[in-house]
Amino acid sequence: MTRSRRPEQTADTRQVLLAAARRRFAEQGYAATGTEEIVADARVTRGALYHHFRDKADLFRTVMEQVAMEVAEKLVAGELARGAELPSDAWTQLRTGFQSLLDISTTDSDFQRIVLIDGPAVLGNDAWEQLVEQHGYRLLSEWLERAVAEGRIDPLPVTPLTRLVAALLSQASLYTARAADPDRARTEVGIVLDRLLRGLGRRGGDLADQPAVSAGAPHPSADI
Repeated sequence: MTRSRRPEQTADTRQVLLAAARRRFAEQGYAATGTEEIVADARVTRGALYHHFRDKADLFRTVMEQVAMEVAEKLVAGELARGAELPSDAWTQLRTGFQSLLDISTTDSDFQRIVLIDGPAVLGNDAWEQLVEQHGYRLLSEWLERAVAEGRIDPLPVTPLTRLVAALLSQASLYTARAADPDRARTEVGIVLDRLLRGLGRRGGDLADQPAVSAGAPHPSADI
């Protein structure tokens, strides 16, 4: 019984450490968080922390990946639910999804602080790009392929298009999260982002049945 319980206890300890680290990193930031605070919150020993993670940076990387994965799943679930309630084409789903990402960049404190602000600063830009590649490229590529097949955007090579659109989204999210006035930045970036993306649409990018984001709208994503 002891032998069968041990792997479960190990997994529990790891999850407790991740939860404690996530709270501290989100509230205080990476630099202001010490490992002694994390192990105290988790009620484990420092030895337990270093059994599961090489160091604080390794722990932070795992937390960052966890938060990014949750956001990716949340975006997909949100668009699938929206599509079930109000059926729409793939390009419209992408545009509303992009606006939802900006909303999350402004309102989700864990994602904002851990992934967008501290992540690139602590782990470098490569870590951010790896997250985008792991959680974004495949889904974005699939939706773009559908948009092309449905005739909503011009038939462009999907692989470079995915990379360029992902880069645009990354910069929009980073700019929003790091702005002195995130709410204003979110509104302005949402307008600019959607205007640029509409240029990919067929017939000059004019999605006649989908109004563009308007300046000053309280919830720009609702106007897509």
